[in-house]
Amino acid sequence: MIRTLRSALGAVLVTGGLLALLPASAAGAAGGPAAPAAPEDRVTVDVATVNGSGCKPGSATVAVAEDNSAFTVTYSEYLAMAGGSSAPTDGRKNCLLSLLVHVPQGFTYAVAQVDYRGFGSLQKGAVGTQKASYYFQGMKQTDYRTHKFYGQLDDNWQASDTTGIEALVFAPCGEQRNFNINTELRAEVGTSDPATTSYMALDSTDGSINSVYHFSWKRCTAR
Repeated sequence: MIRTLRSALGAVLVTGGLLALLPASAAGAAGGPAAPAAPEDRVTVDVATVNGSGCKPGSATVAVAEDNSAFTVTYSEYLAMAGGSSAPTDGRKNCLLSLLVHVPQGFTYAVAQVDYRGFGSLQKGAVGTQKASYYFQGMKQTDYRTHKFYGQLDDNWQASDTTGIEALVFAPCGEQRNFNINTELRAEVGTSDPATTSYMALDSTDGSINSVYHFSWKRCTAR
């Protein structure tokens, strides 16, 4: 039943997933100076390491938009479940992705916005949580975000993390540092009937449901 619901969600979100690849411009939206355009040369993103109960090796894939405006992460086994016949360890799933982002010479990047989509089936009184943090290898600045969902819910869910232009953390120019994404899903029984099942899903069987990470670009000054 859970797989059927997630497959139905994939069909609904095919168009939405394509629209989400449009570039986000935090500066332009705020009325400030326009951010530099994305580089024309191809940007690539490789998965350096993947760890966590929500993303076993081979269950997370990364793709870069053709216009270099964003990259997507698609999971195939990311689901947290509580109640019913689920085990206590099923209630929390996490994934730590370490990514190698290869950018053209003379550019550096930050991640200005992240859009998450999934499906939630929460009984009345149950609680779902989606968390994320982002940081560059060797840098102290870490951005933490948390979103709560409350039952009764039996529908798509969406959450967006947006960082203002003044708070963006850019990768150091001329250095290759992994971009680390640490995400978590939780499902909790709360005050719902513990005999019933609740879950939060962030996975897709056909690639139509994904997390979209929007780049903000900056030109590096010559040394």
